[in-house]
Amino acid sequence: MAHPLVEQLRFTRAEFRRGLKGVTAEEGVKRFEPINSVSWIIGHLANQEQRYWLERMNLDPVVKGLHKQVGWGSPPNTPPLDEMWAAWNAITAATDPWLDTLSSTDLEAFPPRASRSESTGTLMLRVIHHYWYHLGEASAIRQMLGHTNLPQFVGAIGDEAPYRPE
Repeated sequence: MAHPLVEQLRFTRAEFRRGLKGVTAEEGVKRFEPINSVSWIIGHLANQEQRYWLERMNLDPVVKGLHKQVGWGSPPNTPPLDEMWAAWNAITAATDPWLDTLSSTDLEAFPPRASRSESTGTLMLRVIHHYWYHLGEASAIRQMLGHTNLPQFVGAIGDEAPYRPE
């Protein structure tokens, strides 16, 4: 069984997918300035997971050039939605085996290539909260696109990812 914090990341990812279900390719690249597009948000979060769980752990990146395209500080752009979902799916699939190995001791340790003095567990919290920040932003974008009956957050956490001690 994965560490409880990893389970929370997986629940957050599932809520992210659920919150963006039904966004079309055309809608995914729509930009309401100064907000980035949904496609950019997807790629941006994929990039963060790739940087934290692969590159900082001295593993090879799955999608090269992603940071330049959708990383923090990159110029606003609207990458194709299907490409960003493909990147996100590939990166999260590549990180899952490593995430499954994490113990409390691992989460307290500092990554080999950390640019901040934050433990792996703190980075995990940063990723989870980053997802929720951008999920709220994406929900606002969906409302501006005229979408109705949007998912209610935070889903079925009591059934799917309740608190569990280590």
